[in-house]
Amino acid sequence: MKVLRLPKSPKVLLGLGIVGFFILMTIIGPWLAPYNPSATNFAANLTPSAHHWLGTTSLGQDIYSQLLVGARATMVVALVAGLVATILSVTIGVAAGYLGGLPDDGLSLLSNVFLAIPGLPLLIVIDSYLPVNSRSNSFVIGLIISLTGWAWGARVLRAQTMSLRNRDFVEAARIIGEKRHRIMFSEIAPNLLPVLASSFLFTVLYAIGAYVTLAYIGLTSTAVWNWGTMLYWAQANNAPLSNEWYWFVPPGICIALVGTGLALVNFGIDEFINPRLRAGGLSSRQRRKLGLPRRVRLGLTPVLRPARASRVNSAPAKLVSQ
Repeated sequence: MKVLRLPKSPKVLLGLGIVGFFILMTIIGPWLAPYNPSATNFAANLTPSAHHWLGTTSLGQDIYSQLLVGARATMVVALVAGLVATILSVTIGVAAGYLGGLPDDGLSLLSNVFLAIPGLPLLIVIDSYLPVNSRSNSFVIGLIISLTGWAWGARVLRAQTMSLRNRDFVEAARIIGEKRHRIMFSEIAPNLLPVLASSFLFTVLYAIGAYVTLAYIGLTSTAVWNWGTMLYWAQANNAPLSNEWYWFVPPGICIALVGTGLALVNFGIDEFINPRLRAGGLSSRQRRKLGLPRRVRLGLTPVLRPARASRVNSAPAKLVSQ
């Protein structure tokens, strides 16, 4: 049985560690919060100390508790938006690329319309029509953000599907009488997993930025703590001008770290899937074990090719520059 080998690139492991840390914070963060994030039982504008790791706000609220509790809403919205947008991208992109003709024209037109409309203004308009209760619902906000984040992935998947629909394995599935939906989602879609993974990761990143932006300008419920709400209250109380860096810097760092982790994981997917990039993620020790040079000449693409089956035990992998 063939065992799936995970990439060993340090940047991939770092990215997985960062993303895993914030997912863990999403799950247990509210339980670890030492205080109620909305409670005003403490002195105002306290600097970081042993009792308040990130100090307090101008209303006497614990900032560290707000950071932990706010991670859940931020990540839930991002994951919901990424999942729904990816499903829409697969359904519309693969269907348009495989069916062709009038369905392709209609679905491509729909994708182009959503690509042409600026995402943030559309989100602001849609959010303004929501009931007040829905503005505090993370799942509803995630669904709305997904409506503006699926079109780019659908266009990429459509192009990839058009390159696969005339392959031999697809023709064989047609000949034996497979139905269209089975060919699209059982034969073609599995070959698009790298594109799907990349689309999902960047849609999650887009959703975090969109949700934080909506919260920062005050369009979401300020009763629900998230990293954008923290930035909103910090700006409303002139924290940057008062040199209260501990109020707005931590949520900004968290947003940047999540984006960095997602980008590193995406680079790892490219290295794991693309043979031309697999040598790029190896450390110096791994390169020495494989007999590869530590540095590749500028302008040449390193391709890591395993030795032939008959010489697996006698010859190391070769690095071919193209």
